[in-house]
Amino acid sequence: MIDLSLFSGQRIAVLGLGKSGRATATALATAGAEVLAWDDSATAREAAGRAGIAVTDLYAADWSGLDLLVLSPGIPHLHPQPHALAERARRAGCSIVCDVELLVRARLAGPAPGRFVGITGTNGKSTTTALIGHILDHAGRENAVGGNIGIPALSLPGLSGEGVYVLELSSYQLELTPGLHCEIAVLLNLSEDHLDRHGGFEGYLAAKEHVFDGQAEGDTAILGRDDLTSRALRDRLCGRAGGPAVLSISAEQAVPGGVYAEGRRLIDDLDGEAVPVVDMDEARALPGGHNAQNAAAAYAAARRLGVPRAAIADAIRIFPGLPHRQELVGTLDGVRYINDSKATNGESAARAVSSYGAVYWIVGGQAKAGGIDAVAPYFARIVHAFLIGDAAETFARRMDGQIAYTICGDLDTAVQAAHAMVALEGPDRAVVLLSPACASFDQFANFEMRGEAFRTAVAALPQACTEASA
Repeated sequence: MIDLSLFSGQRIAVLGLGKSGRATATALATAGAEVLAWDDSATAREAAGRAGIAVTDLYAADWSGLDLLVLSPGIPHLHPQPHALAERARRAGCSIVCDVELLVRARLAGPAPGRFVGITGTNGKSTTTALIGHILDHAGRENAVGGNIGIPALSLPGLSGEGVYVLELSSYQLELTPGLHCEIAVLLNLSEDHLDRHGGFEGYLAAKEHVFDGQAEGDTAILGRDDLTSRALRDRLCGRAGGPAVLSISAEQAVPGGVYAEGRRLIDDLDGEAVPVVDMDEARALPGGHNAQNAAAAYAAARRLGVPRAAIADAIRIFPGLPHRQELVGTLDGVRYINDSKATNGESAARAVSSYGAVYWIVGGQAKAGGIDAVAPYFARIVHAFLIGDAAETFARRMDGQIAYTICGDLDTAVQAAHAMVALEGPDRAVVLLSPACASFDQFANFEMRGEAFRTAVAALPQACTEASA
């Protein structure tokens, strides 16, 4: 557990008692802080109580003298409607932060501040974060991976001064981590997402840009070149006096002085030598151009951390991948069943669909801005679509005349329908792909539960699927 002794004796409110909130409350109480923990959900409060966390009704609490409000990043503090307790904290002059900020302050106050690599972007954050950690593990370098990837910042171990914290950072977390200084900051790509929460795209962009706050000479900013917004942000950073070294990565074009994909080969031009370093077809867990971008970012970060080329390339080849991100959950009669439940927007789904040639696509849920427009350039790859959730009728209208589709309603029905159809007519190299392009909240608590439901439905098909090997 992270040493939070600098907060001993302080009164700190913790709002939101999910995984990160419980870790925060426990770490602060262990360090001697007075913790006022609350969640609007009775179920979450009961779970916290079972974990030994004392719960205090923050609506009835005395807010005078509170030092901090540690807010779960999922709780709105500005848009679209600030949570009542966030507003109360603001009126009381109480700073609002998230758990990552506590980690940052604790490390700065300790004898060994540690090093931070921050990864953000609209798509690919988790894969890139996990891949950087995997490369460092393979090279024998001390590191800890956490943040938005699902491992709370305050559940991470203390590291030595040379240890590297590799943190996936959401736009929500970046708004609430004012003290963060990343030795290496990675921004993969930017497209419209979470617009209500940030009051529009400009607010979303501003939140993401916080990953570069505090960077100076000696630090590194790594940015994608494959979308217009990221390119414009790169140009701004390049013009910052006394700013970080700025490196470009791309899955689509050569970038002098950066790392990029040339076909399926990853090219290292960081030293101006344009050296081919790894054939991405050898990296089974990283299909598609989008994963070439993720690998380029991870490669560039690892090089800047001093890991040799050969060690990085070896690690990329054997990377096992992450659950719910183009995860091969099984095969049946040569047909692969791919769980990409993490694809919660159109851009992410487009990346998955573009990775395969004959797709039986399970899509739908709670739609986001743009719907499936980003997938339109790849409609020719889709043999049939199986529509689920709240977005089914809307998506059907978007597909009408372009893609054959069936409205299935729920995930189990869609899996069975896709299986029956692909068994009758599926071409060579066909895949059944769950890549919903939507949030899960209409039918599932989160994308993980949706992915597990897909896995269960596939396992229940006639003739058990052969589980994918690592």
